[in-house]
Amino acid sequence: MANNNEKMSREEAGRKGGETTAKNHDKEFYQEIGQKGGEATSENHDKEFYQEIGQKGGEATSENHDKEFYQEIGQKGGEATSENHDKEFYQEIGQKGGDATSENHDKEFYQEIGKKGGEATSESHGKEFYQEIGEKGGEARGNQRDDSDDGKMSREEAGRKGGEKSRR
Repeated sequence: MANNNEKMSREEAGRKGGETTAKNHDKEFYQEIGQKGGEATSENHDKEFYQEIGQKGGEATSENHDKEFYQEIGQKGGEATSENHDKEFYQEIGQKGGDATSENHDKEFYQEIGKKGGEATSESHGKEFYQEIGEKGGEARGNQRDDSDDGKMSREEAGRKGGEKSRR
């Protein structure tokens, strides 16, 4: 809208200029100028600048989105990553993450997270779950064991009997 002096406001001039530019240029044009702008910005700013704007952007995003949003983008990111990487990639990054974590934490940390994991599992699984994994564990150990007959109950049998006993 024009002001009293028949001049355009900066806002209106910017809008009209943007509309005209959009009509005259394609996607590649915007990619190219975005690339150039990113390179120029990276030459003028250091790591701390990017950490700060990343922090601000993350905070602003978290204020506008809920748990489901992050679950959805995490799912999409995981799917996209899995399409581009194989089992060895995940083993390598898992190893690196485990190594980094072990350098920063002690035995008590692992005891605490193990306890929390056990509590969370017990809240979400019933008696049948534990019977099933007990039997599977007993069978697996029994399959590893030598077939020597020393008169002792096999681990497989002990796991099975334990599962049966806890069903009662």
